[in-house]
This record gives sequence, C-alpha cells and structure tokens, in this order.
Amino acid sequence: MEKVKIGIIGIGNMGSSHCRNILEGKCPEIELAAVADISPERRAFAKEHYPKSVAIFDDAMKLLDSGLIDAVLVAVPHYFHPQYVMAALARGIHAMSEKPAGVYTKQVREMNEAAAKSKAIFAMMFNQRTDHIYRKMREIVQSGELGAIRRTNLIITNWYRPQAYYDSGAWRATWAGEGGGVLLNQCPHNLDYWQWICGMPSRVEAHMAFGKWHDIEVEDDVTAYVEYPNGATGTFITTTGDCAGTNRFEINFDQGKLVSENGKLYMWKAECSEQEWSAKNTVPFGAPKLTFQEVETDGKSEQHVGVLNAFAGAILRGEPLVARGEEGINGLTLSNAMHLSAWLGRPVEIPFDEDLYYEELKKRIATSSLKENVVAAVADLDDTYNTK
Repeated sequence: MEKVKIGIIGIGNMGSSHCRNILEGKCPEIELAAVADISPERRAFAKEHYPKSVAIFDDAMKLLDSGLIDAVLVAVPHYFHPQYVMAALARGIHAMSEKPAGVYTKQVREMNEAAAKSKAIFAMMFNQRTDHIYRKMREIVQSGELGAIRRTNLIITNWYRPQAYYDSGAWRATWAGEGGGVLLNQCPHNLDYWQWICGMPSRVEAHMAFGKWHDIEVEDDVTAYVEYPNGATGTFITTTGDCAGTNRFEINFDQGKLVSENGKLYMWKAECSEQEWSAKNTVPFGAPKLTFQEVETDGKSEQHVGVLNAFAGAILRGEPLVARGEEGINGLTLSNAMHLSAWLGRPVEIPFDEDLYYEELKKRIATSSLKENVVAAVADLDDTYNTK
C-alpha cells in the first residue's frame, strides 16, 4: 500500500475541512476515496467541488461496505461517533473519530472494547496534542524538573458564541442533538490536553448554568474543582458567554510554575523544592529564589494535518499515533463527571456510576427541544444497552 484510501463520513464544517486538506496535498500519503452524508445539499457540494474519483454516498454503511477504502474518518454528530467507528473496526477498516469520542462513557467504553478485538488501527482527532506549547508542557511535567504538581488552573473562556450560532441549527445545544453544550462541543480538546499533561483527577465538583447567556437548554457556563490522587487540586472554567475571553493554563509545582497564555510558555523555577526550602528557612517572610524564563519550543503545531499524517504513518509503517482512539474516554470522563456533579448537586468520584449518568442523560433527552429526535435517540440508547 503506497497511500491510504480514506473515506470521510460527514462532510459538514469539519469533514469538509479534512477533505480540503487531503485534496490540497497536505496529506501526501492519504487519498480521498469516498465521502458520505445524509444531506442532499452536502452531497451536491461534494459532487461540484470534489474530483470524480471521489465516490459519494448517502449512507455511511454503504460507504463502509463499498470496498473502496482502507480507513475512515468519522465527523458526524457526537452520538454517532462510536456507532460508525465500531462498524468500521468490525470490517477491518482503520478508524479515526472526530472529537468527542462520544456523548457518554458507557457508549465509548463499548467502542474501546470493540477496538481491542479488532486488528484495525483506532485513532482520535486530538489536534491540540500537536501544539508546540502543550507538547512542551507535557515534556516538562513528565521530566519531573519542577517536581510534583500541586495545582492546575485552566481558564478557557475564549469560546464566545452569539445566539445566532445556536440558532443556525435545530440540533445545536440540545440534549437530543449534541448531548451537552460547551463541554461537549467546544471543550473536548481542552479537557483532553488538560488530562494528557496533568493526569486524571479522582474527584470532581462542578457548578454550571444551563442557558445562562443564551436561549439554549444545555450548559454555557462551567466552573469545576478537581482533586488528584496525590492531593493536588485544580480548577477548570469555561463559557461561551464571555465576549472578551481568556485562554490561560497554569500549573503549580513543588519547585515552580508553568503558565501558557497568548501563544507563549513561561516557567518559574525555584532553587529547590518548597518543602526543602521551608524546612531550612529561618526568615518569617522569606521565599525561595526563583529564576524566570520564556520557554523555547520547536514552534511546530501541525494540527489536523499532523494528526492525519500520523494516522497514515501508523497504517503504512506502524508509526505512533498522535492520540490512540482508546484515550478519547479520558476527556469525556471529565465532562461526564462535571455534568453528573452539577445534576446531582454534589462531588463525584472518578470512576463514577456510568449507569446513573446514563439515566440522568436520558431524562434530559426526553425533554429536549429537538422533539423530532427524542424518540429515536432514547430508543437507540435503550436498544444498545437494553436499559429501561
């Protein structure tokens, strides 16, 4: 195999962007062989703009059964990511899922189990893992240069969306259509690199507002507090309602601090650990000496193209992926835990009760404003897991 023949299921905003990158030659080891979309308008777009060599299907399963592809990228509404990934893996077709991995961990866990039984490669489109700042932060954390993590703070409030954004599609910001709001739509990448760099917390307490800044039924304002197994703590703050938002990631360690903001990474490093310094210090208002620097990185952020090229490299030569598909459950675990905490009004331990989360989600789907999808969505969940 010289090139990976890929099919893309869903050619909306993200799917068509991936198509464009491939057709423009940015992924030299990938050939766009087929696309599928249930929308006649999107299929007409594909027919007009894509080469005749690209097969166009009105159904994802027809694409998967066509024999035209080696791999597939799933870029459809969140609920259907696991369904099509599992269908691909069962056919021996390599699969990549757009974010998030799914809507609820119970669904994604089944997908991961299917991947474990398949010889096909399973990957996630976590393009922020290619960002030079986040890669460097992870490198420093894992090196132990600054000691153990004490506190993490991620403020990601530059996701501003006006009401017109939500009005652009009936499925947007509904429990039946998306399964959540800012956590499921805008923040999967942030939740992923937060845990990728700092590790998974063991306890979550979240406060969130549903339709606080917009006429929507899901969350658009979230403040969460987390605790880690080593005693460290953290906060995660996000919203789509701040017109002047912030993107700042701060990690405090035993021996210093990292801060990422405005495309820069800064480091403060103490002469020794805080515990060691405090034990020998005799000055009441003394403090350890700190050195400050702007951290140099390689400057590379290959984003979606980098993830796709790594996917091709994994298929063709066994090279590492940017993100294994099984890792998609981690960030989703965080968002599910935040939702469950807010719904119950109490802290939630990780791992949490996935059946309880699932039942609480179904309650919200049943009252969703997206009426035409409610019955189908709930029936699909019940059929999949035989839950009443």
